[in-house]
Amino acid sequence: MSKLDELIAEFCPHGVEYKTIGEVCELSAGGDVPKNNYSKELTKDYTIPIYSNGVGVNALYGYTNIVKISEPCVTIAARGTIGYCELRRDPFYPIVRLICAIPKKSLQVDFLKYVIETINFQVPTTGIPQLTVPMVSKYKIPLPPLPVQQEIVRILDNFTELTAELTAELTAELTARRKQYEYYRDLLLTFGNNPDIKWMTLGEIGPVCMCKRIMKAETSPVGDVPFFKIGTFGKEPDAFISQEKYDEYRKAFSFPKKGDILISAAGTIGRTVIYDGKPAYYQDSNIVWIDNDESKVLNKYLYYCYAMKPWSISTGGTIARLYNDNISKAKIPVPPLEEQERIVAILDRFDALCNDLTSGIPAEIEARQKQYEYYRDKLLSFKEVTA
Repeated sequence: MSKLDELIAEFCPHGVEYKTIGEVCELSAGGDVPKNNYSKELTKDYTIPIYSNGVGVNALYGYTNIVKISEPCVTIAARGTIGYCELRRDPFYPIVRLICAIPKKSLQVDFLKYVIETINFQVPTTGIPQLTVPMVSKYKIPLPPLPVQQEIVRILDNFTELTAELTAELTAELTARRKQYEYYRDLLLTFGNNPDIKWMTLGEIGPVCMCKRIMKAETSPVGDVPFFKIGTFGKEPDAFISQEKYDEYRKAFSFPKKGDILISAAGTIGRTVIYDGKPAYYQDSNIVWIDNDESKVLNKYLYYCYAMKPWSISTGGTIARLYNDNISKAKIPVPPLEEQERIVAILDRFDALCNDLTSGIPAEIEARQKQYEYYRDKLLSFKEVTA
Protein backbone atom coordinates (compact mmCIF):
# COMPACT_ATOMS: atom_id res chain seq x y z
CA MET A 1 0.00 0.00 0.00
CA SER A 2 1.37 3.42 -0.96
CA LYS A 3 1.69 6.30 1.47
CA LEU A 4 -1.21 8.04 -0.29
CA ASP A 5 -3.41 4.96 0.12
CA GLU A 6 -2.52 4.86 3.82
CA LEU A 7 -3.40 8.53 4.27
CA ILE A 8 -6.72 8.14 2.44
CA ALA A 9 -7.54 5.06 4.57
CA GLU A 10 -6.71 7.02 7.72
CA PHE A 11 -8.27 10.43 7.00
CA CYS A 12 -11.03 9.94 4.41
CA PRO A 13 -11.87 6.24 3.89
CA HIS A 14 -15.46 7.01 2.90
CA GLY A 15 -14.72 9.84 0.46
CA VAL A 16 -14.16 13.59 0.62
CA GLU A 17 -16.23 16.74 0.59
CA TYR A 18 -16.64 18.72 -2.60
CA LYS A 19 -16.87 22.48 -2.23
CA THR A 20 -17.28 25.29 -4.73
CA ILE A 21 -14.18 27.38 -5.43
CA GLY A 22 -16.09 30.34 -4.04
CA GLU A 23 -16.51 28.55 -0.70
CA VAL A 24 -12.84 27.65 -0.25
CA CYS A 25 -11.12 30.64 -1.93
CA GLU A 26 -11.10 34.40 -1.87
CA LEU A 27 -11.65 35.36 -5.51
CA SER A 28 -10.88 38.68 -7.17
CA ALA A 29 -10.42 40.05 -10.67
CA GLY A 30 -7.46 42.07 -11.86
CA GLY A 31 -7.76 45.80 -12.42
CA ASP A 32 -6.29 48.46 -14.67
CA VAL A 33 -2.58 49.09 -14.99
CA PRO A 34 -1.45 51.57 -12.29
CA LYS A 35 -0.64 54.38 -14.74
CA ASN A 36 1.32 56.62 -12.38
CA ASN A 37 3.18 53.75 -10.73
CA TYR A 38 4.30 51.65 -13.65
CA SER A 39 7.47 50.73 -15.53
CA LYS A 40 7.94 48.30 -18.39
CA GLU A 41 11.36 47.40 -16.99
CA LEU A 42 12.50 46.36 -13.52
CA THR A 43 13.92 49.38 -11.62
CA LYS A 44 14.93 50.14 -8.03
CA ASP A 45 11.60 51.92 -7.55
CA TYR A 46 9.39 49.41 -9.37
CA THR A 47 10.02 45.82 -8.29
CA ILE A 48 6.53 44.33 -7.95
CA PRO A 49 5.63 42.29 -11.06
CA ILE A 50 2.43 43.06 -12.93
CA TYR A 51 0.80 39.96 -14.42
CA SER A 52 -1.83 39.57 -17.13
CA ASN A 53 -3.25 36.50 -18.87
CA GLY A 54 -0.24 35.42 -20.93
CA VAL A 55 1.43 32.02 -20.69
CA GLY A 56 4.72 31.75 -18.81
CA VAL A 57 7.03 34.73 -19.28
CA ASN A 58 4.46 36.33 -21.60
CA ALA A 59 2.25 36.98 -18.57
CA LEU A 60 4.70 39.59 -17.22
CA TYR A 61 3.30 42.99 -18.20
CA GLY A 62 5.71 45.22 -16.29
CA TYR A 63 6.50 46.41 -12.75
CA THR A 64 4.96 48.66 -10.11
CA ASN A 65 5.48 49.63 -6.47
CA ILE A 66 1.94 48.64 -5.48
CA VAL A 67 1.10 45.23 -4.02
CA LYS A 68 -2.43 44.06 -4.71
CA ILE A 69 -2.00 40.35 -3.90
CA SER A 70 0.39 39.57 -1.06
CA GLU A 71 -0.53 35.95 -0.28
CA PRO A 72 0.27 32.84 -2.36
CA CYS A 73 -2.51 32.35 -4.88
CA VAL A 74 -3.47 30.74 -8.16
CA THR A 75 -4.11 33.02 -11.13
CA ILE A 76 -6.56 32.00 -13.85
CA ALA A 77 -6.63 33.50 -17.34
CA ALA A 78 -10.06 35.03 -17.93
CA ARG A 79 -9.52 35.71 -21.65
CA GLY A 80 -7.35 34.35 -24.44
CA THR A 81 -5.91 31.14 -22.99
CA ILE A 82 -9.00 30.78 -20.83
CA GLY A 83 -8.43 28.63 -17.76
CA TYR A 84 -4.63 28.66 -17.96
CA CYS A 85 -3.42 28.85 -14.38
CA GLU A 86 -0.20 29.73 -12.59
CA LEU A 87 0.88 29.48 -8.96
CA ARG A 88 2.13 32.85 -7.66
CA ARG A 89 3.89 32.76 -4.30
CA ASP A 90 5.35 36.28 -4.19
CA PRO A 91 3.50 39.61 -4.00
CA PHE A 92 2.27 40.94 -7.37
CA TYR A 93 -0.25 43.17 -9.10
CA PRO A 94 -2.86 41.48 -11.37
CA ILE A 95 -4.47 43.38 -14.22
CA VAL A 96 -7.56 42.78 -16.34
CA ARG A 97 -8.05 39.34 -17.88
CA LEU A 98 -6.69 37.67 -14.75
CA ILE A 99 -8.64 36.14 -11.84
CA CYS A 100 -6.91 35.45 -8.53
CA ALA A 101 -7.86 32.61 -6.16
CA ILE A 102 -6.42 32.77 -2.63
CA PRO A 103 -7.16 29.51 -0.76
CA LYS A 104 -8.52 29.44 2.78
CA LYS A 105 -6.87 27.44 5.57
CA SER A 106 -8.48 24.13 4.60
CA LEU A 107 -6.89 24.23 1.14
CA GLN A 108 -3.21 24.13 0.16
CA VAL A 109 -2.33 26.54 -2.66
CA ASP A 110 -0.25 23.94 -4.56
CA PHE A 111 -3.14 21.49 -4.42
CA LEU A 112 -5.52 24.18 -5.65
CA LYS A 113 -3.29 24.81 -8.67
CA TYR A 114 -3.29 21.13 -9.65
CA VAL A 115 -7.06 20.90 -9.21
CA ILE A 116 -7.75 23.99 -11.32
CA GLU A 117 -5.62 22.46 -14.10
CA THR A 118 -8.24 19.70 -14.41
CA ILE A 119 -11.20 22.04 -14.85
CA ASN A 120 -12.59 22.58 -18.33
CA PHE A 121 -14.02 26.06 -17.85
CA GLN A 122 -17.07 26.80 -20.01
CA VAL A 123 -17.69 30.33 -21.24
CA PRO A 124 -20.56 31.88 -23.24
CA THR A 125 -20.18 31.56 -27.01
CA THR A 126 -21.73 34.96 -27.67
CA GLY A 127 -19.71 38.15 -27.42
CA ILE A 128 -16.11 38.04 -26.23
CA PRO A 129 -15.38 34.67 -24.57
CA GLN A 130 -14.28 35.33 -21.01
CA LEU A 131 -14.39 33.99 -17.48
CA THR A 132 -15.74 36.03 -14.59
CA VAL A 133 -15.37 35.66 -10.84
CA PRO A 134 -19.00 34.48 -10.43
CA MET A 135 -18.42 31.79 -13.09
CA VAL A 136 -15.25 30.50 -11.44
CA SER A 137 -16.80 30.57 -7.97
CA LYS A 138 -19.46 27.98 -8.93
CA TYR A 139 -17.07 25.15 -9.94
CA LYS A 140 -16.84 22.37 -7.37
CA ILE A 141 -13.52 20.81 -6.38
CA PRO A 142 -12.55 17.98 -4.00
CA LEU A 143 -11.39 19.01 -0.54
CA PRO A 144 -9.49 16.08 1.04
CA PRO A 145 -7.77 16.54 4.42
CA LEU A 146 -4.50 18.52 4.33
CA PRO A 147 -2.19 15.47 4.77
CA VAL A 148 -3.76 13.92 1.66
CA GLN A 149 -3.44 17.19 -0.27
CA GLN A 150 0.23 17.44 0.68
CA GLU A 151 1.03 13.90 -0.45
CA ILE A 152 -0.70 14.43 -3.81
CA VAL A 153 1.26 17.66 -4.29
CA ARG A 154 4.52 15.82 -3.49
CA ILE A 155 3.74 13.12 -6.08
CA LEU A 156 2.74 15.59 -8.81
CA ASP A 157 5.70 17.90 -8.06
CA ASN A 158 8.09 14.97 -8.53
CA PHE A 159 6.37 13.96 -11.78
CA THR A 160 6.52 17.54 -13.07
CA GLU A 161 10.19 17.84 -12.14
CA LEU A 162 11.09 14.59 -13.91
CA THR A 163 9.20 15.70 -17.03
CA ALA A 164 11.01 19.05 -17.00
CA GLU A 165 14.38 17.29 -16.67
CA LEU A 166 13.59 14.99 -19.59
CA THR A 167 12.46 17.92 -21.74
CA ALA A 168 15.68 19.80 -20.94
CA GLU A 169 17.80 16.74 -21.80
CA LEU A 170 16.00 16.17 -25.12
CA THR A 171 16.20 19.84 -26.04
CA ALA A 172 19.92 19.93 -25.20
CA GLU A 173 20.49 16.86 -27.37
CA LEU A 174 18.70 18.45 -30.29
CA THR A 175 20.65 21.70 -29.84
CA ALA A 176 23.94 19.79 -29.78
CA ARG A 177 23.03 17.83 -32.91
CA ARG A 178 22.02 20.99 -34.76
CA LYS A 179 25.29 22.70 -33.85
CA GLN A 180 27.20 19.63 -34.95
CA TYR A 181 25.28 19.59 -38.23
CA GLU A 182 25.90 23.32 -38.82
CA TYR A 183 29.61 22.89 -38.04
CA TYR A 184 30.06 20.10 -40.59
CA ARG A 185 27.86 21.85 -43.15
CA ASP A 186 29.97 25.01 -42.88
CA LEU A 187 33.17 22.96 -42.97
CA LEU A 188 32.10 20.99 -46.03
CA LEU A 189 31.01 24.13 -47.88
CA THR A 190 34.14 26.18 -47.08
CA PHE A 191 36.79 25.49 -49.70
CA GLY A 192 39.27 28.29 -49.17
CA ASN A 193 41.63 28.67 -52.15
CA ASN A 194 41.07 25.17 -53.55
CA PRO A 195 41.86 25.49 -57.30
CA ASP A 196 39.35 22.73 -58.13
CA ILE A 197 36.48 24.84 -56.87
CA LYS A 198 34.74 27.28 -59.13
CA TRP A 199 32.89 30.18 -57.56
CA MET A 200 29.73 31.07 -59.46
CA THR A 201 26.91 33.52 -59.00
CA LEU A 202 23.45 32.00 -58.76
CA GLY A 203 22.61 33.98 -61.88
CA GLU A 204 25.31 32.02 -63.75
CA ILE A 205 23.87 28.75 -62.47
CA GLY A 206 20.38 29.56 -63.72
CA PRO A 207 17.76 32.29 -64.04
CA VAL A 208 15.56 33.30 -61.13
CA CYS A 209 12.01 32.14 -61.86
CA MET A 210 8.58 32.63 -60.35
CA CYS A 211 5.03 31.61 -61.06
CA LYS A 212 2.61 33.78 -63.01
CA ARG A 213 0.76 36.21 -60.75
CA ILE A 214 -2.49 34.95 -59.28
CA MET A 215 -4.99 37.61 -58.28
CA LYS A 216 -6.82 37.32 -54.98
CA ALA A 217 -10.14 37.03 -56.80
CA GLU A 218 -8.82 33.86 -58.48
CA THR A 219 -8.31 32.13 -55.10
CA SER A 220 -10.78 30.68 -52.64
CA PRO A 221 -10.66 29.07 -49.15
CA VAL A 222 -11.39 25.69 -50.73
CA GLY A 223 -10.59 24.35 -54.14
CA ASP A 224 -8.59 21.98 -56.31
CA VAL A 225 -4.95 23.09 -56.06
CA PRO A 226 -3.17 24.63 -53.01
CA PHE A 227 -1.94 28.20 -53.46
CA PHE A 228 0.99 29.01 -51.18
CA LYS A 229 1.87 32.49 -49.97
CA ILE A 230 4.81 33.58 -47.80
CA GLY A 231 2.70 33.02 -44.69
CA THR A 232 1.80 29.43 -45.59
CA PHE A 233 4.96 28.51 -47.51
CA GLY A 234 6.13 25.15 -46.18
CA LYS A 235 3.00 24.87 -44.02
CA GLU A 236 -0.70 24.17 -44.58
CA PRO A 237 -2.37 26.20 -47.36
CA ASP A 238 -5.28 28.53 -46.65
CA ALA A 239 -6.08 29.34 -50.28
CA PHE A 240 -6.69 27.35 -53.45
CA ILE A 241 -7.03 27.85 -57.20
CA SER A 242 -9.04 25.88 -59.74
CA GLN A 243 -7.57 22.92 -61.58
CA GLU A 244 -8.32 24.71 -64.86
CA LYS A 245 -6.31 27.80 -63.87
CA TYR A 246 -3.46 25.63 -62.58
CA ASP A 247 -3.25 23.65 -65.83
CA GLU A 248 -3.39 26.81 -67.92
CA TYR A 249 -0.68 28.71 -66.02
CA ARG A 250 1.61 25.71 -65.57
CA LYS A 251 1.77 25.14 -69.33
CA ALA A 252 2.07 28.80 -70.36
CA PHE A 253 4.42 30.24 -67.71
CA SER A 254 7.37 29.42 -65.45
CA PHE A 255 6.79 26.51 -63.13
CA PRO A 256 9.19 24.58 -60.85
CA LYS A 257 10.41 21.09 -61.68
CA LYS A 258 10.26 18.34 -59.09
CA GLY A 259 13.28 18.80 -56.82
CA ASP A 260 13.71 22.53 -57.47
CA ILE A 261 14.49 24.55 -54.34
CA LEU A 262 11.84 27.18 -53.65
CA ILE A 263 13.03 30.27 -51.77
CA SER A 264 11.00 32.70 -49.68
CA ALA A 265 11.93 36.21 -50.84
CA ALA A 266 9.86 37.99 -48.17
CA GLY A 267 8.53 37.26 -44.71
CA THR A 268 10.83 34.54 -43.36
CA ILE A 269 13.47 35.46 -45.93
CA GLY A 270 15.60 32.61 -47.22
CA ARG A 271 13.35 29.80 -45.97
CA THR A 272 13.55 26.95 -48.46
CA VAL A 273 11.26 24.11 -49.50
CA ILE A 274 12.07 21.33 -51.95
CA TYR A 275 9.26 21.13 -54.52
CA ASP A 276 7.83 17.61 -54.34
CA GLY A 277 6.16 17.67 -57.76
CA LYS A 278 2.61 17.55 -56.39
CA PRO A 279 0.00 20.01 -57.73
CA ALA A 280 0.60 23.36 -56.04
CA TYR A 281 0.97 27.00 -57.04
CA TYR A 282 3.17 29.72 -55.52
CA GLN A 283 2.85 33.45 -54.95
CA ASP A 284 4.78 35.37 -57.61
CA SER A 285 7.88 37.40 -56.60
CA ASN A 286 7.61 36.25 -52.98
CA ILE A 287 8.44 32.61 -53.73
CA VAL A 288 11.11 32.01 -56.37
CA TRP A 289 13.60 29.39 -57.54
CA ILE A 290 16.74 29.00 -59.65
CA ASP A 291 16.16 27.02 -62.85
CA ASN A 292 19.48 25.16 -62.71
CA ASP A 293 20.96 22.36 -64.82
CA GLU A 294 21.48 19.37 -62.51
CA SER A 295 24.20 17.98 -64.74
CA LYS A 296 26.28 20.89 -63.39
CA VAL A 297 24.83 21.85 -60.00
CA LEU A 298 22.64 19.48 -57.96
CA ASN A 299 19.39 20.78 -56.52
CA LYS A 300 20.20 19.29 -53.13
CA TYR A 301 23.64 20.91 -53.18
CA LEU A 302 21.94 24.26 -53.79
CA TYR A 303 19.61 23.51 -50.88
CA TYR A 304 22.54 23.23 -48.48
CA CYS A 305 24.28 26.27 -49.96
CA TYR A 306 21.11 28.30 -49.44
CA ALA A 307 21.24 27.42 -45.73
CA MET A 308 24.45 29.49 -45.60
CA LYS A 309 22.43 32.58 -46.69
CA PRO A 310 24.84 33.63 -49.47
CA TRP A 311 22.77 36.63 -50.53
CA SER A 312 22.39 40.18 -49.24
CA ILE A 313 18.92 41.35 -48.24
CA SER A 314 17.52 44.69 -49.38
CA THR A 315 16.38 46.72 -46.38
CA GLY A 316 16.05 50.18 -47.92
CA GLY A 317 12.30 49.98 -48.44
CA THR A 318 9.53 49.65 -45.88
CA ILE A 319 9.76 45.85 -45.97
CA ALA A 320 13.00 43.82 -46.10
CA ARG A 321 13.09 41.35 -48.99
CA LEU A 322 15.19 39.41 -51.46
CA TYR A 323 14.98 40.82 -54.94
CA ASN A 324 15.93 38.76 -57.97
CA ASP A 325 19.09 40.82 -58.28
CA ASN A 326 20.11 39.95 -54.70
CA ILE A 327 19.76 36.27 -55.53
CA SER A 328 21.43 36.43 -58.95
CA LYS A 329 24.54 38.17 -57.58
CA ALA A 330 25.01 35.78 -54.64
CA LYS A 331 28.11 33.59 -55.04
CA ILE A 332 28.51 29.96 -53.99
CA PRO A 333 31.36 27.44 -54.39
CA VAL A 334 30.69 24.83 -57.08
CA PRO A 335 32.91 21.73 -56.83
CA PRO A 336 32.85 18.88 -59.36
CA LEU A 337 29.63 16.89 -59.46
CA GLU A 338 31.16 13.91 -57.62
CA GLU A 339 32.18 16.14 -54.72
CA GLN A 340 28.70 17.71 -54.66
CA GLU A 341 27.21 14.22 -54.36
CA ARG A 342 29.58 13.33 -51.50
CA ILE A 343 28.74 16.52 -49.59
CA VAL A 344 25.01 16.03 -50.11
CA ALA A 345 25.19 12.41 -48.88
CA ILE A 346 26.94 13.47 -45.65
CA LEU A 347 24.61 16.39 -44.97
CA ASP A 348 21.53 14.31 -45.78
CA ARG A 349 22.49 11.92 -42.98
CA PHE A 350 22.91 14.79 -40.50
CA ASP A 351 19.68 16.39 -41.70
CA ALA A 352 17.76 13.13 -41.25
CA LEU A 353 19.09 12.76 -37.71
CA CYS A 354 18.10 16.32 -36.79
CA ASN A 355 14.65 15.87 -38.34
CA ASP A 356 14.12 12.63 -36.42
CA LEU A 357 14.99 14.42 -33.20
CA THR A 358 12.89 17.45 -34.13
CA SER A 359 9.79 15.32 -34.69
CA GLY A 360 10.56 12.88 -31.91
CA ILE A 361 11.05 15.40 -29.12
CA PRO A 362 7.58 17.03 -29.34
CA ALA A 363 6.01 13.56 -29.56
CA GLU A 364 7.91 12.41 -26.46
CA ILE A 365 7.03 15.59 -24.56
CA GLU A 366 3.37 15.25 -25.56
CA ALA A 367 3.34 11.61 -24.39
CA ARG A 368 4.82 12.66 -21.05
CA GLN A 369 2.24 15.45 -20.72
CA LYS A 370 -0.61 13.02 -21.39
CA GLN A 371 0.86 10.60 -18.86
CA TYR A 372 1.09 13.39 -16.30
CA GLU A 373 -2.50 14.50 -16.96
CA TYR A 374 -3.74 10.91 -16.63
CA TYR A 375 -2.11 10.40 -13.22
CA ARG A 376 -3.01 13.90 -12.06
CA ASP A 377 -6.68 13.39 -12.91
CA LYS A 378 -6.63 9.95 -11.30
CA LEU A 379 -5.03 11.29 -8.12
CA LEU A 380 -7.60 14.09 -7.92
CA SER A 381 -10.66 11.89 -8.43
CA PHE A 382 -12.32 11.15 -5.10
CA LYS A 383 -15.55 9.58 -4.04
CA GLU A 384 -17.78 12.37 -2.79
CA VAL A 385 -19.12 12.15 0.73
CA THR A 386 -22.87 12.60 0.72
CA ALA A 387 -24.74 14.14 3.60
